[in-house]
Amino acid sequence: MTATPEMRFGPIHPGATIGHVHLKVADLERALGFYCGVLGFALMQRFGTRAAFVSAGGYHHQIGLNTWESLGGPPPAPGTTGLYHTAVLYPTRAALADALRRLVAAGIPLDGASDHGVSEALYLRDPDGNGVELYCDRPRDAWPLDAEGGLAMFTRRLDVEALLAAG
Repeated sequence: MTATPEMRFGPIHPGATIGHVHLKVADLERALGFYCGVLGFALMQRFGTRAAFVSAGGYHHQIGLNTWESLGGPPPAPGTTGLYHTAVLYPTRAALADALRRLVAAGIPLDGASDHGVSEALYLRDPDGNGVELYCDRPRDAWPLDAEGGLAMFTRRLDVEALLAAG
């Protein structure tokens, strides 16, 4: 790989991960209703009526929610910078199918559903208009490669009905 100005200090440690995302929300109860009630995250800690931490699997928090600067505020305006989406990685296709069933039952519409070759993904908005991706990876040995052996991701329509039938 050719070094770029961004890599002048070398690559990040391969064990580094994204630990958590902290979102500004307008209404904490509404946000908790979505992240805990619909998606099924567990409430780990609450800071009065202004902030909460939620997680999957007992981790201290993967998503922070707060109204410190955003209580009653409008959704992010189109055409401005900011977070594009938060992505939640599910361990299996069956777990992603369960998430889709939860969305359908709650009447939450999808913005899109894509097969990227390396993963299958559902795209939607949380109650504050923040982008959310729910996805599962395919095994690495099934990832599409180009003629030189490089990653060849793509975007195709995901068969949502087949996903619903999974698991």
